Amino acid sequence: MNRHHYSNGNIMENIIFGPVPSRRLGRSIGINNIPHKVCSYSCVYCQIGKTVKMQFARREFYPSDAIVNQVEQKLNSLDTKDLPDYITIVSDGEPTLDTNLGELIVKLKSFGFPVAVISNSSLIDNKDLQAELMNADYVSLKIDTVNYSTWKRINKPHKGLDLSSILTAIQNFSTNYTGKLVTETMLIKGVNDTRVEFIQLAQYLHNIKSDTAYIAIPTRPTAFENIRPADEAIVVLAYEIFTSRSISTELLTGYEGNAFASSGHFTDDILSITAVHPMRSDAVLELMAKSKTTEESLNLLIDNDLIKPIKFNDQIYYLRKFLNSRINFRH
Repeated sequence: MNRHHYSNGNIMENIIFGPVPSRRLGRSIGINNIPHKVCSYSCVYCQIGKTVKMQFARREFYPSDAIVNQVEQKLNSLDTKDLPDYITIVSDGEPTLDTNLGELIVKLKSFGFPVAVISNSSLIDNKDLQAELMNADYVSLKIDTVNYSTWKRINKPHKGLDLSSILTAIQNFSTNYTGKLVTETMLIKGVNDTRVEFIQLAQYLHNIKSDTAYIAIPTRPTAFENIRPADEAIVVLAYEIFTSRSISTELLTGYEGNAFASSGHFTDDILSITAVHPMRSDAVLELMAKSKTTEESLNLLIDNDLIKPIKFNDQIYYLRKFLNSRINFRH
């Protein structure tokens, strides 16, 4: 496995993953541009685990050229049928914390594929960041609630963040952005799944110039225990309230599928994919078949404490395990 150390103390590995199936973007090559769980939020429903390092000040983590080189290598290794629909900057932290984000977007666009950025929107009130995101073809912004108390409960934000500033900045950004802008709201049972929440959020989203408002539920294991998706009837209620206010709304409540590309190296593929994208057992079996390997390879990763099987909603998922000792960067 390739591993590079940089002068800022970060270790660069498993930066590029996929292509993976995306419910929004089709086939996507992902870029994990932030060290494990460095984030401005510690969302209760996060599929990667609890935040290890909370911060909201932007900084450099990896040189953009090093990331671009890895993307080029990945693209060159793919069959034509496996080429992506998008190159997506989506990390197991908050990707907009990266001060190199703007130049990274520009450099990635040179490959000829549209570039997407998936953000929790917490830093969108930063004017420099807004300017950087203007070059992206697709921007997804998280808006789980417009209520301060619910925001604190569901997103567990860094104490330096201000919800009012974030909501105002999203509106301003949506007015100027010319790419495809979407919002995403994760519905958690007993947290943000009331009619009042939906009405207030819909009133806000009605004033956002976005292409689609996605309503999502957790479909993979969550960071905190006892976190459950909103009931089907509640999801439908949210959908009806959104659409009644002329908001283009879609649901993200299904499984993405098993269309994971294989480089032929099962261990490298599953470690890089599950670092940011837990895989269902049937998808792992298909990846094994593509790699012409056996369950012995998977069991070896489990025995070595690199992969963890987790049961969620009657499905078995496999998630990359991250030990605190793996996190090596300066504060």
